[in-house]
Order: sequence, then C-alpha cells, then structure tokens
Amino acid sequence: MGTGSIINISTRVIFAFHSKPWEGKVTKRVFTRSTQPAQLQLSPNLVLPSFSGLAVSDASGCSMIARLHTGAAKLPQNLLPRARQAVCSLLPPGVLKGYSSIVSRKLASHGFGASMAAMSSFPPQRYHYFLVLDFEATCDKPQIHPQEIIEFPILKLNGRTMEIESTFHMYVQPVVHPQLTPFCTELTGIIQGMVDGQPSLQQVLERVDEWMAKEGLLDPSIKSIFVTCGDWDLKVMLPGQCQYLGLPVADYFKQWINLKKAYSFAMGSWPKNGLLDMNKGLNLQHIGRPHSGIDDCKNIANIMKTLAHRGFIFKQTSKPF
Repeated sequence: MGTGSIINISTRVIFAFHSKPWEGKVTKRVFTRSTQPAQLQLSPNLVLPSFSGLAVSDASGCSMIARLHTGAAKLPQNLLPRARQAVCSLLPPGVLKGYSSIVSRKLASHGFGASMAAMSSFPPQRYHYFLVLDFEATCDKPQIHPQEIIEFPILKLNGRTMEIESTFHMYVQPVVHPQLTPFCTELTGIIQGMVDGQPSLQQVLERVDEWMAKEGLLDPSIKSIFVTCGDWDLKVMLPGQCQYLGLPVADYFKQWINLKKAYSFAMGSWPKNGLLDMNKGLNLQHIGRPHSGIDDCKNIANIMKTLAHRGFIFKQTSKPF
C-alpha cells in the first residue's frame, strides 16, 4: 500500500446505550448493520498499526471518538465519557497510538480549547461557572434567634475544567448577638477576634456584588449558579437574615444546586451526614475542618469534580421563588 493511498473500510457496528445516571451505570448493546464503505486518506507520515491483518489509518476511530466528544453522535452528554470508552474497547490495542493530534484538531475545530485529557474526563456542563457557597452562622444549644452569618465564602469553579478560578472569603460581624457562644466557636472554629470589627452583612453583600462584577459573573451571556450542601444557606439563612435586617436579596442568590440532591441522583443514595457521607461514598479524603465555611466549600468543589469525572451533569435543584 503506497504513500497517500485511499482504502475502503466497511463499518458494521453501531451502538445503543441505556443509562441510569443515578446508579452510575451504563449498558452497552451492540447491533450490526451494513453501512457504506468509508474512504480513508493515509498520511505519508503515519505509522500504521495492524488491524485484522491490514495496515489501516486510525482516522475513522479518531473521528468517531471526536464525534462523541463534540456531540455529533447525538448521545446524551452524561454518556460521552462512557461511550468513548466503549468505542475504544472495540478497537485493537494500539490503534489510537500516535493519533491524539487528530482528535485534538477535531475538538479544536468545534471550539474546545481544553486538552484532550480534560475533554475526555468532563462532559459539557450547563453552566460556565459554579459558585460554591457555605455559610457559617451564630449558633448555640438551644438555638439562638435570629441566627446571623459570620463566614461568607464563595469558590468560583470553572464549568469546563471543574477547577477553582477565584475565591471570595470574608468574615461578618454579627449585630444581634455580637458575642459568639462557646458552642459556636467549638463547632465552627471561628473565635471572637475573627468577627470583631469585620464588615456587616450589608457591607459584605455589597462586596460580593463587586466581586461578581469583577469576575464577569453579571454578564448576561455567562451562565452561573450557586452550589450549596443542602438548601439551608440560600432558602433559609440568607433570605431570613435579609428580611430581619430589611435588606434585598440579589436575584443570583435565588437559584442554586443542592449538592446532596445531585449526589443522590448520581449515586442512588441520600447522604444523611452531608459532606462526610459524600466523601466516603466517593473514596475522597475530607479537606480541612468540618464546619469551616471555606473548607466545606473546598470539599463541595472536590465532590463536584469527582462526579463530573464520572459523567454527571449538574442541574438546578431549587424551585423558583
């Protein structure tokens, strides 16, 4: 077979996939059907692996895999990583060797700037950014009323790479119960000196808005959504304290993803103990101190990245206000 030759290969295998994402399962069924032969142009510089005794180019395999990544194969987004794995499992060993650039160019032509490794790990999410949030508030036994936010952390998570790009973190001066209780300090690790002299909630909310604008998150063309471990932070705590203080609640705080619900959809079980159960279920090490707002955010981000690796697509779980 000479340099630059054209060969014909008949493709007879098609796939059907059935998914149960909440169980983390995918079932592959293989059917056969005759298709038209595909013509492949062999590059003069390719080292051709053996396939059924014939020297063939990997272009068809790479094209199929690139199509799975770019959506041309019309598969659900949460199945793309598994579909790619299924396609690769049917190719002889080494058939993809040396051709990653073919797939990279295919992906680049569809506007994907990330590396091949990143694209094979993360299916496209519905949001450009996830804003991971976890409040800590004044507390005691029996519970004090009203509770007040004393730690206000947000992590800006890139929806393409699932990496942290920016951090907002401030402590907040409580005004109704300015003195922290021993129970609160023991639970959260926040001591009195960390909140004394800090901005009020109103001032912190103004700074959040400034940070959101600086990060481009107020641009209507950028889709972002908050992520919390439960509904308490944005359904109860923030609107309750804002109502008590007569402060408005920005619209971007009115929709969110409850990570507990997302985890249960992906894994098929409810995490009764929150982050501890989710880390255990995913074989992840807990980061930092439990009930530290910023450390809890880091754990949430790590859990999200792990679920995204497994092909999970995050969706809003809150109901409209």
